Order: sequence, then C-alpha cells, then structure tokens
Amino acid sequence: MSERVVPPAARRRRRPTKQGVVLSEELIVETALRLIEEHGADALSVRRLGRALGADPSSLYRYFRHTDDLMLAIADELIGRTLRTWRPTGDWRADLRDLGLRMHAGALAHPRAAVLSSYRVTGRTYEIQAVETILGVLRDAGFPDAEAVRIYHAFVDQTLAHGALDSASAAMPKAAREAEAAVWRATYARLPADTHPHIAATARHLVADMTRSSYPAALELLLGAAAGLLAEIRSRSGHPTATLDPSVKADP
Repeated sequence: MSERVVPPAARRRRRPTKQGVVLSEELIVETALRLIEEHGADALSVRRLGRALGADPSSLYRYFRHTDDLMLAIADELIGRTLRTWRPTGDWRADLRDLGLRMHAGALAHPRAAVLSSYRVTGRTYEIQAVETILGVLRDAGFPDAEAVRIYHAFVDQTLAHGALDSASAAMPKAAREAEAAVWRATYARLPADTHPHIAATARHLVADMTRSSYPAALELLLGAAAGLLAEIRSRSGHPTATLDPSVKADP
C-alpha cells in the first residue's frame, strides 16, 4: 500500500464486495491474519488481500493508509484477543502469570503474525489498554512507579521475545523441527564425560527440557524476583504486611 490518506468519514464501504460481504477494519484484519498464517509476510500485498476479500484492492485504502498501518492493526488485534480472555483476580503475581501465559499462547496460535509484530509499538486501543492494565496491577501491588515501569518493561519484553522465538520455531516445517530436536539426543546426549563433563552429567535433562519452551520457567524467575523486590520495598518502608505477601515464601 502507498501513503494515500482517506478521510475517516469516507472510509466505510456500504456496498458489499463481489463475495457478498461488507468491508470493515475487523474483517480486513481477520483476513490478513489468516493469509499471513498461510503465506507469511507476502500475504500483506494489497492485490492478494483484495482478492481474498473479493474487493478492489484500492478499497482497502479506506481503512488503512499502507501495509504498515495494517500490520500495526494486526499486532493490536493479537493483544486484544489476549485481553478479552483474561480476568484479574487481585493477586498480582497470579494475574501476571496468567496474562503472560495467555500472551505466549496467543503468539503460538498465530506464529507467523507474532514474528512479524512482536517488536512493534502500535499506540492503538488494545496496546494502550494492556499498558494501563499491567501498570495498574503492579502499582496496586505496592511497587513504586519507577519499579512498576521497570518490571512492566521486563515482563512485556520477556513475553514478546519468547513468543516470537517459539513462534519462529513453530512456523518451521515439521521435518526441520524434528531434526533440531534430534540433535539433543544424537549429539549432546552422546558427548563423553571426559571432554564435556557438565553436558554429560545433565544430558538426560537437556534431552527432556530443551525441546520445550523455556517461557514458563523464565516467567516464574521474573515473578519470583519481582516478589522478592516487593518484600524488600515493604520491609524498608515499614509496611505492616511485609512478611505476609502470599506470593513470597518465607525462608525456612
């Protein structure tokens, strides 16, 4: 798409396309998501998208100025799909764990789109809602503003990075994925202890663990560190519930 701009009031098409559907931003994003998963980044061509919608490609400019504008809408929709299924409980650690796992699962549900959009900042409705929500969870838990932003940044980047990494792996052909998994058994599990003692000692764990996503473990490490920081902050401030945070286990 080029840098054409159509006034918002003139964007909606009231006449149905050749396939009998009325175009909308939601329909275009949904169709683009499907095409990306089928064909990769090349699916974002105006010609291919117009053909899938049964519409003149030029009509897409009523909704998106160019393909990057559409890509941002797709990224925002992926965020929205996660937020629409998430319900907070009031337990900050449990809520962030659930949200992170849902974000990661959402990326794996649309692996090619996730790889293309994970590094984008959309400034759109759902992203703004997500930033507000996560910061609210952290500030309500008692994190000072600077620490809330720092943890938010680490949480989001960790989730998006793992989502993109695991999505890239999921988008590989099945034979390629199986060949990579076999390397842990065929190569690492057979290295001798006299030359590679640490690999040999942990080989069975490497074979069992390295073909799975590390995101759940990484998320727990982040949340555990954040919980420890919160306990320290409460202790320094003389918070009466400093030792009663259910997210932090007391030392034996």
